[in-house]
Formats: sequence, structure tokens, C-alpha cells
Amino acid sequence: MKRKYIQNLGFSGLFLCMLFTLFALGSIIFFIAVRGSQVISWEFLTQVPRSGMTQGGIAPAIVGTFYITLGAIIFALPLGLACAIYLCEYSPKGFIVNIIRMSINNLAGVPSVVFGLFGLAVFVKLLGLGVSILAGSLTLGILALPLIISSAQEALMAVPQSIREASLSLGATKWETIKRIVLPAALPGILTGIILSIGRVAGETAPILFTCAAFYMRGFPRSVFSEVMALPYHIYALMTEGVHPEQQRAIAYGCSLVLLFIVLFITAIAIFIRQRQRQQYG
Repeated sequence: MKRKYIQNLGFSGLFLCMLFTLFALGSIIFFIAVRGSQVISWEFLTQVPRSGMTQGGIAPAIVGTFYITLGAIIFALPLGLACAIYLCEYSPKGFIVNIIRMSINNLAGVPSVVFGLFGLAVFVKLLGLGVSILAGSLTLGILALPLIISSAQEALMAVPQSIREASLSLGATKWETIKRIVLPAALPGILTGIILSIGRVAGETAPILFTCAAFYMRGFPRSVFSEVMALPYHIYALMTEGVHPEQQRAIAYGCSLVLLFIVLFITAIAIFIRQRQRQQYG
């Protein structure tokens, strides 16, 4: 009787924690949606800023956010996945590998402003890329690497060893086993890491502040070496700069709502792909 009471009490505590989390998330979304929806219009989404960013739209910032997020994932995903495959499938087990894994996990906790300073010193200055989409994408890609590597490692290690042994016993090489058996089975977990990475990369301000963000642009970027407007920095600029705070604050909430929608939309697509993979290999 006592054990059942303690169990019910524990379940109730977990349920309350879940409700609190959902309430906090819903409150944030509701707060942004109510204030941001007041300025959302077709013009707001498709036009360039005008009149000191108090009129017009945020189309360059939307396009810029898409460019740097896509560039970061294109850079980080193959590199992070290759690193995870090596650590899980090829590297000798031992103290050194454990240190590497621990270092990767610790790197995920480094403040984003440090990555921004690294990008400024290496990509903007040392490699001569200048303040550009390419420099910002590479910086955000490095920021996303620890999360992609860690999630990919966990997904690969979750694949039963017996599956690998069965494939090898049928004559497949180690790489064929990884490519055709292990990676498809681990793909849902890998996609989880990608989802989290996209959410973090799309919302970062400090790294792009030093490497690619422009305060104001009348048009769209023409190449990977162009500066770019981005929604996170645009929100920051609207809330901290300018002489029309009331108008700019409303636009900032609209930018926040658009950024939230973009992240949720991309996340929904990734979750859909992950669920299909789970049904196929589950």
C-alpha cells in the first residue's frame, strides 16, 4: 500500500512537471503570437525595411536567416556525422577516446559569444572571408558541431551490436554495414540532433553579430561573401537602436513570431521524416 502511494505520488509529480513545462512553452508562444500578429501582413513578409526600419518588411532578414542556417547545417552535418562514425565504429576503445568524447560534450556548453569571437579571428580576419554569409555559416556550423556529434554518437551506439555482426557474417564489409544497416537504423536519433541544432543556430545572435550580420540592407545578398540581415540580430537591433521605440517594438515582436514559425516549421518537417524512419526501421 505504501509503495503504491509513493508510486502515485511520483507519477503525479512528473505529470505536474510536464504541465508546468507545457504551460511555460504555451505562455511564450501566446505572448509572442498576440503581439507579433498585429504587424504580420504580406507586405511585412515580402518587402524590404524602409524609413529607419519602422515601415516596410523583413524579407531580407528572413532570407538571410535561411541562408546562414542552411549553410551551417551543410557544413556541420557531414563533418559531425563523420566524426561520430569514426568515434563509434573505427576508433580504438580506451582512455583517449573517452577524453575526446568528454571534450565534445563540454564544448556544447561553451557560450556562443566565444564562438563568435573565434569566427571573427579565424574566418573573418585570418582567412580573409570578411563579414559574410560564408563566415557566419562556418561559425554557426562549429557551434552546432558538438550537438550533432553527441546525438549521432548516441544514435549509433543505440543500434544493437548483433545487427552489425549479422551483416558482417553475411559477407558485407564494415563500411557497407555502416552505410546500409547502421546509419538507416540510427537516422531518427541523428535527425533529433539536427532538429536541436537548427533551433539553436537559427536563434543565435552573438556569433552572427561578429561574422555576418548587417544592421540594414536595402536588398538581398548576392553571394556567399555578402553581408546579410538575419532575424535574431534584426530583433536585437530593433529593441536597442533607433528613435521610434513603439513602432520598432511592434516590428520586433513580428520578427520574433516569424522566427518562431520558421524554426517550428523546419522542426516539424524533420520530425515527420524521423517518424517515417522509425516506422520503417522500428
